[in-house]
Amino acid sequence: MQEQILERLKEHFADGEFDVSGEGNHFDVQVVSEAFAGLRPVRRQQLVYAAVNDWIKDGSLHAINIKALTPAEAS
Repeated sequence: MQEQILERLKEHFADGEFDVSGEGNHFDVQVVSEAFAGLRPVRRQQLVYAAVNDWIKDGSLHAINIKALTPAEAS
């Protein structure tokens, strides 16, 4: 599932840098992307959730802890 999450994030955030860790159906995700520039934290999380929402709905992914940053914030 970790690799699937990573691939899905790459599809949604082409310029992104990613760190995905976890096991089973609980994962921690960090996404660094310019797509988050000017967005509030809740909107950033919504964009990441949108990438994996189908897995949340079907129960494949039970819990995801999201850290969404711009490149400037990650430095």
